[in-house]
Amino acid sequence: MTPEHALKSWAGDATPTPCADGGLINQTWLVGDPPGAVLQRVNAIFSPLVNRDIAAWTARLRARGILSPEVLPTRDGGLWVEDPEGGCWRMLSYIPGRTLHRLTSPQQAAAVGGLVGRVHRALDGWTPPRHAPLRRIHDSPARMADLARALEAGDGHPLEAQARALGGQILADWQSWEGPDGVPERICHGDLKISNLRFDASGHQALCLIDLDTVGPMDLPSEMGDAWRSWCNPAGEDDPTGVSFDQALFSASAEAFLSQGPELAPAEREGLAPAVERICLELSARFCADALNNCYFREDRARFPAVGAHNLHRAQVQHQLARSARRARSFCEQVVQRYA
Repeated sequence: MTPEHALKSWAGDATPTPCADGGLINQTWLVGDPPGAVLQRVNAIFSPLVNRDIAAWTARLRARGILSPEVLPTRDGGLWVEDPEGGCWRMLSYIPGRTLHRLTSPQQAAAVGGLVGRVHRALDGWTPPRHAPLRRIHDSPARMADLARALEAGDGHPLEAQARALGGQILADWQSWEGPDGVPERICHGDLKISNLRFDASGHQALCLIDLDTVGPMDLPSEMGDAWRSWCNPAGEDDPTGVSFDQALFSASAEAFLSQGPELAPAEREGLAPAVERICLELSARFCADALNNCYFREDRARFPAVGAHNLHRAQVQHQLARSARRARSFCEQVVQRYA
């Protein structure tokens, strides 16, 4: 199904334009000029029922005065349109502003930390019914097992030698990681990388969270560990030798999150700092496995023509960031203790 065909379920002759800031999983188009809505072809890895969970999430936030995109119903009142080729299509309200791919100042870090804190305060104690099957994205032991299987089955792959060398380091670092178990779950966003937060035109004020297919129950350290591994790497994800965990960005965002967010259980507080390294290792494992499997993350063929090369590059970046986060762990624990 083409985006033009899908669009007929919502509107007349509006023109869909590919979105330059589309994510790694779903395909995204802007509708209208200037844009008035966002059209997405949702990857088949997500059940269409996730749109009901998103609708409940956004309604909860809006009812508490927090800006959030809205799932727009079709002409027939549905929240999505099935695609015969797999997946589904949905329409969301458009939030004017900017998408950033890295933070450059503590002021920006405080803005995103404060927004996420307010979102979690609004969701605190909320236990909505679940419609879509729950996807345990941050099951770190399972992701390491996936990597081990990919390495074992990777005989003959052009990237086999490089993937085995990197994968062995990732698995060794995982074996030496230490952190708390049994952390309680709460309703989370599930993928707080910086490009999933919408900013105003100036790039200084964080407006809302987007890309909501991962909303659902999750432990807070996984939620924030994933956020900080993205927020606190100002070098971005292009150069594995240049990545580092920025302590000033962590301190600013953590102070804002902890001061504006909900009260945390002791296990949640204790799990925040070590989760940064864990999520970096987890994501590096996922990228390294997909360098061999090539079945999940879309790759930039213009920059990385060889199949799997982009994912291997991403794995290298996240692994170096994991090691930088390990070196910063003591500092992060002190910040959490100070502001929690």
